[in-house]
Amino acid sequence: MMTVRAFGALILVGLAACGSITAVKDSVTGLLKQEEDNSIPPVDLIDFEPTIQVVKIWSDRFGKGVDNLFIQLIPAAYKSAIYTADRDGRMIALSIETGEQLWLERNKKQRISGGPGVGDGLVFVGTSDAEVVARDVETGEEKWIAHVSSEVLAAPRAADGTVVVRTGDGKLFGLDSQTGNRKWVYDRTIPVLTLRGTSAPVIYGQMVIAGFDNGRLVALDLATGKQEWETRLGIPSGRSDLERMVDVDSEPTVVDETAYVASFQGNVAAVSVVNGQMEWTREISSHSKVAVDELHAYVTDEFGTVWALERNTGVSIWKQEGLKARRVTGPAVIGDYVVVGDFEGYLHWIDRNTGEFVHRLRLDKKRILVPCRTVGNVLLAFSSSGVLAAFRPE
Repeated sequence: MMTVRAFGALILVGLAACGSITAVKDSVTGLLKQEEDNSIPPVDLIDFEPTIQVVKIWSDRFGKGVDNLFIQLIPAAYKSAIYTADRDGRMIALSIETGEQLWLERNKKQRISGGPGVGDGLVFVGTSDAEVVARDVETGEEKWIAHVSSEVLAAPRAADGTVVVRTGDGKLFGLDSQTGNRKWVYDRTIPVLTLRGTSAPVIYGQMVIAGFDNGRLVALDLATGKQEWETRLGIPSGRSDLERMVDVDSEPTVVDETAYVASFQGNVAAVSVVNGQMEWTREISSHSKVAVDELHAYVTDEFGTVWALERNTGVSIWKQEGLKARRVTGPAVIGDYVVVGDFEGYLHWIDRNTGEFVHRLRLDKKRILVPCRTVGNVLLAFSSSGVLAAFRPE
């Protein structure tokens, strides 16, 4: 059964009446996101003795974050820099090692709603006003602004001269990375009821892989937008639109020609990027990105349980149920540990082999909405209020 909290993250849109999902305002979705989960109360955190040390390298507040709006601005790493953005039009570049600000640019008119993403020497964000903004990664100089069909809620990505942008109305755009001119567009009809958010596209070689709100994973040719294959991750069932919703809201993770992806009220699956054939599937509902290491795939389900699955078969290795209903982020892997954040601003460190807690620290008193980033042996964590910090396990 869907929890009140999960329902609060949904958007019901009368497409025939509204014409576009951008008619739904951020203030409304922010209120919905704050709904209390009355069916499953958050579990209390257990006491345990930490078995590892975690060093904070640096920490600061950059911009205003996203506050109570349900948008996920996930910092992006490129070479030795980390790029972040906030709702008020700020884009910031920082040194990963020191946290030193490399540049800051702001356009108050840009209501940033998706990104940042990097590629082709540029850093990109999308806005609620259907804009894609490109800046130079080294200087922050604005290179171009392109207009797409609706709000951009996922990070644009670029490679080999093409920027790929996913919009909230079910379209995937291919833009020229040097000019912002449109090269191609791929269109899918979206269901009446979906999660607020879209699957960020992933570029793998000359292929674009993206999930859609109808529960399908699609691969397109990067240069032309031609569809290469399509796979359904879940089959809708039930009488109502709510019961029948199967939404791929998470970004695929592609490793060794296999895409690992999760769907809400569908499955976690491993899919061959060569032909779209399913390698394995597990009936686990999630809207979070799957993390992968050399042995395991890790996923947080809709109830806050963190799972470790055998990467080649999908067989369960362990599950950690000590964070239920704490609005847990997707996992990140660093060294021997899996790290997730929660609604009270805690970072939970879990042994990747046993599933046991080994450390806990508090990043912020505000919630953590997005998964951490791992760059080498540095873990970067970002809170909804704009706190960004770098940690290293000892």
